[in-house]
Amino acid sequence: MADLKTQFEQAAKDVHALAERPDNDTLLRLYALYKQGAEGDVSGAKPGFFDFVGTAKYEAWAKLKGTGQDDAMKKYVDLVKKLRG
Repeated sequence: MADLKTQFEQAAKDVHALAERPDNDTLLRLYALYKQGAEGDVSGAKPGFFDFVGTAKYEAWAKLKGTGQDDAMKKYVDLVKKLRG
């Protein structure tokens, strides 16, 4: 079985080949899990009030603060597998 980092990187590629575009909530979850797995806890300044997409992404990532990178990677891989069917 491939190691977690390899599975994570493959899932990041697989997500672009999904048959259907996931709903916005799922996209935010994918984004947040990916960022948490790749970079750890949220960093940088929160986007401005009128940057709705940037703010939603930032807040989704911030909700995962304290989640271990390995745990986030595993959840990301599992979610992509579920979406692929």
